[in-house]
Amino acid sequence: MSGTQAVTATPVQVPKQPVSGVTKTKRKDPTGKSPLWVRIVLALICIAWVVPTFGLAITSFRGRTDAETSGWWTIFSTPANFTRLTFENYGNVFTNTQFNMTEAFVNSVAITVPATIIPILIAAFAGYAFTFMQFPGRDLLLILIVGLLVVPTQVALVPLLRFYGTIGINGTLPAVWLTHIGFGMPLAVYIIRNYMATLPKEVIESAKIDGASHFQTFWRLILPMSTPVLASFAIFQFLWVWNDLLNALIFSGQNAPLTVALNRLIGQEGQGWQLLTAGGLFTMIVPIIVFLSLQRYFVRGLTAGSVKG
Repeated sequence: MSGTQAVTATPVQVPKQPVSGVTKTKRKDPTGKSPLWVRIVLALICIAWVVPTFGLAITSFRGRTDAETSGWWTIFSTPANFTRLTFENYGNVFTNTQFNMTEAFVNSVAITVPATIIPILIAAFAGYAFTFMQFPGRDLLLILIVGLLVVPTQVALVPLLRFYGTIGINGTLPAVWLTHIGFGMPLAVYIIRNYMATLPKEVIESAKIDGASHFQTFWRLILPMSTPVLASFAIFQFLWVWNDLLNALIFSGQNAPLTVALNRLIGQEGQGWQLLTAGGLFTMIVPIIVFLSLQRYFVRGLTAGSVKG
């Protein structure tokens, strides 16, 4: 080559450096399955919850002698034990006028439905006001309401009993409604307000531009968007009121719900406890139906307000 030399290009090794702001993420399991230990723990938890209920169901179909002399698991020792199952306990529970389970069931429904719907509606209005409206003392009032969560409800029983007696509603359904509404309101306001705080503010601004009032915005926009959290709290409130015994004993009077009727199934010396299994299994039917009907909203309502995107 004339006056020139061949130059061989050698590749330059550039060290790889992580791109700023980019973090490595672990690859997800393509099968989408949880680790084995997680599934084992969940299976054990499910068994721990299901076995007592299963034993309750079996005992409710056993006679008095069998229930008092052996455990429910002995039914599996021989197939002949299955022939001894009977509906006698259920017959005694529903035919005995002393217990009057049918009237108690009606009273439970009459107590639980208003005591669940009313606090949800009031708390929804309050949650909207604390989230989207400006008024003096808003934050202080919210703190006072949420602070009531740490106050034991038992300290208010005696004052409420005297107050209801003064106004003449003690021993009536309104007394039980007001008690459950008052005790459930702080938690309802807290949960619903936190959920509404995660809703997009652009929706409210657009409604204001279109000339919508606060009530129209709440009823047509915020309330439908808050369905998950309303359903979640409805489950909590319904189960709490349906299974409540203390308030029912103090304020219900002659309008005894199922919890009070179940308490009367056991005699003073503890006899007749096998009837309690039949009555207890009967009282579980309605809560199970309510939970299965609203379970699709349950997790969404509890987790929607925990992380803001």
